[in-house]
Amino acid sequence: MGKTQNYLALDLGAESGRAILGRFDGNRIELNEVHRFPNGGVGMLLKSGGVSLHWDILRLWTEIKNGISYVSRKMGEPLEGIGLDTWGVDFGLLDRNGSLVANPYCYRDSRTDGMLEEAFRRMPREQIFEHTGIQFMQLNTLYQLLAMAVQHAPELEIAETFLTMPDIFNYWLTGQMVCEFTIATTTQFYDPRKRDWSEPLLAAMGIPRKLFPPVIKSGTVLGKLIPTLADEVGAQMNVVAPACHDTGSAVGAVPAGDDGFVWISSGTWSIIGTNVNEPVINQKSLEYNFTNEGAADGGFRLCKNIAGLWLVQECRRTWALAGEEYSYTDLTAMAAEAKPLVSFLDPDDKEFLRPGNMPTRIREYCKRTGQKIPETKGEIVRCALQGVAFKYRYVLECLENMVEHPLEPIHIVGGGTQNLLLNQLTADATGKRVVTGPIEATAMGNIIAQAVALGHISSFQQGRDIVCASCELKSFEPVETKRWDDAYGRFKRLLEG
Repeated sequence: MGKTQNYLALDLGAESGRAILGRFDGNRIELNEVHRFPNGGVGMLLKSGGVSLHWDILRLWTEIKNGISYVSRKMGEPLEGIGLDTWGVDFGLLDRNGSLVANPYCYRDSRTDGMLEEAFRRMPREQIFEHTGIQFMQLNTLYQLLAMAVQHAPELEIAETFLTMPDIFNYWLTGQMVCEFTIATTTQFYDPRKRDWSEPLLAAMGIPRKLFPPVIKSGTVLGKLIPTLADEVGAQMNVVAPACHDTGSAVGAVPAGDDGFVWISSGTWSIIGTNVNEPVINQKSLEYNFTNEGAADGGFRLCKNIAGLWLVQECRRTWALAGEEYSYTDLTAMAAEAKPLVSFLDPDDKEFLRPGNMPTRIREYCKRTGQKIPETKGEIVRCALQGVAFKYRYVLECLENMVEHPLEPIHIVGGGTQNLLLNQLTADATGKRVVTGPIEATAMGNIIAQAVALGHISSFQQGRDIVCASCELKSFEPVETKRWDDAYGRFKRLLEG
């Protein structure tokens, strides 16, 4: 057995960020979270009296450096490489000197209201999908930039370079201005067939093509840290662009074979899909509003975003603001005690997109849809979780219709796997076996990409075998399927209504 190789995964999510050290002994990867920090949108006053929602990118950059420095200076661990991933769609604009022109917006900012309709006036919906194969969501980068074009935003006028969130950090780490493949596909102006930015779409939207840098493959070695940064953090190391979209990294760690299964990356968002070699862009995928996002191995993830644990997170935040502090374990236990299949919701209803008083919104939704209004905290959380599980089934049925064969088992990866109730509800709602793990799928996939890029393992399939050896997997079998089938009929009527 050779020496242990160390990698650092920098994983930034919408709620928190982490630096996770991965030690690979040739057979297993052992993960150790060495630094964690909060994240979230920051409201800023506008001249109009409104509020815009941004990311505090300089604080995030400081925390990234703190994580690297902790490993190199305090732990004294030599690193083979570091890799960084974040959520999708958000970005920054740089001026001719390479400086940010403004704080990046958060995708939940309201400036994209009405931008889908504006986009369709400039190019028909069918043509946009033909160029990109991407799910229509108003938070997509396309509509964020379109809003800036429509509003004649001064930032857009002076910008010379567009970089997504992880690409900004990679630029600050190495000096390289490039855009990684998986994160590029989340923008909805990347053409997956041509493997480049869609010039016809950008032109129709009035977005300058000159802004966009070259797109690089996942697993590209970007180079070493810039010297001043290496001095600051106390070591020099390789910087690898893994699948810089966090879901791309997470799916790279699904412990399964090459085909025949469905995966769910479970967290603030739930993304449900399957892996394909080429993008699926046809009438069915347009009708079902599916997306073709890049995969870590160069293929594609045919998938769909669902508002996952976001609803529970916002309920918890609302109750905390009222002085009632509950852990996620507490809330899940309350939900498990609540009577099943009384009320449920569509987690993707537009009423649930923005931050705010989620318990009140859930009650109002149930009232509006003629269901029993949940009263207790357990009933509210159960209503939300049942809605998520039923939406999984609905999306899975659409997915199986597109690929024209059953998909089983369901592999759930990510932090949401810790919600044992949702795992069981997923098995019950879909009637399929559910396999969960790894919890830290994004960090694991990030590290596997680094190891492949640096020649320490041979392939992503070998990486999946290493995941199986490194993590405890759990299975959940469906129960009371007849009862769930009957309730699913009610759920579908909610969607149709």
